[in-house]
Amino acid sequence: MVFLRKSLPVILACALAFAPLFSFANSETDSLQMATTVAQESEVDAHHAQEPQSKKEKINAYIEHHLQDSHDFTFFSDEETGKHYGFSLPVIIYDNGLKVFSSSKFHHGETIAEVDGNYYKLYHGKIYKTDALGTIEYDEAHHPTNAKPLDFSITKNVVGLLIACVLLFVMFVGYARKFKKGGANTIPTGFSRVLEPLVLYVRDEIARPNIGEKKYKKFMPYLLTVFFLIWLLNLLGLTPMGINVTGNIAVTMCLALFTFFVTQFSGNKDYWKHIFWMPGVPVPMKIVLMPIEILGMFTKPFSLMIRLFANITAGHAVVMGLIAIVFLFQQQLSVGGSIGISFVLTLFISVIELLVAFLQAFIFTMLSSLFIGMAVEEHHHDDHH
Repeated sequence: MVFLRKSLPVILACALAFAPLFSFANSETDSLQMATTVAQESEVDAHHAQEPQSKKEKINAYIEHHLQDSHDFTFFSDEETGKHYGFSLPVIIYDNGLKVFSSSKFHHGETIAEVDGNYYKLYHGKIYKTDALGTIEYDEAHHPTNAKPLDFSITKNVVGLLIACVLLFVMFVGYARKFKKGGANTIPTGFSRVLEPLVLYVRDEIARPNIGEKKYKKFMPYLLTVFFLIWLLNLLGLTPMGINVTGNIAVTMCLALFTFFVTQFSGNKDYWKHIFWMPGVPVPMKIVLMPIEILGMFTKPFSLMIRLFANITAGHAVVMGLIAIVFLFQQQLSVGGSIGISFVLTLFISVIELLVAFLQAFIFTMLSSLFIGMAVEEHHHDDHH
């Protein structure tokens, strides 16, 4: 099977940018009745009693919160007054009907939200259906068993994706308009001069060598979309907004799945023959190699997913950890000394993160083009093979 020459790659490129917006949590209808309400409340109190108390544990909890998605933007908090400074995002859930309200009703998970006579609690970043007391039931592994409504909320990651999509649209509409007016030999002006070498780099250093001169044009919309989307999302993750989209494994999985589907649906007969009945190999070896090749079809997108997720998450964790030096060593060192050490190390890692932001976009696009090139490559087998 082969894609349509023009329309389908463009549709895929557009769908790629918006598909991660539609991921949502699965509803849970089965719950285990482990104990009475009194026992449940005492268990919850015991669980809260084990929450981080030391400065080191608070910092670890803050870093974990920064890396996760959330229903609001919190720039900083005042522990003495209990106030959080930021802004809330809309919560959109489906529970016997669509319900839309502001995440401020949760007050960062500290209060219970009442909507149309139903009660909802924000617990570890997820919304659970509960009662007026906010009771959370647990199973033997201490996992919540309360029902979860379908969650279509506009979270931080969704906001980051929307910002990246708008930036992509604005940049490339203006870039394409200049060529439409002046033709292929137009010299770019303004911000288009920044995009021009990057577009040529993706074309000449990634698409052409890996896919081939005859077929690379068909996949350029997809490769350009993947490259610039990941690059912009990585750069947004370095801003003080605390957006960590490519550090969300659901997003990287969605991106990897697009490469997987593009590769499989673009594969020619030689590609499938090398998977299910490799030519030039004895029959017993064909039987042995077949499951290995089939497994390889799925390990390739899996490696794309894990590589992007792990590298971006690790980078954010290191930067946040270096910033935490100010708070961890302010007693051993002077305030100025701890701030100086933290600033120098954080600046050094941030510069490296700028390189990693580009490098991970390049690696994802390079491997995607390599996998696609392997699927569309024409094989010529001699008779003696």
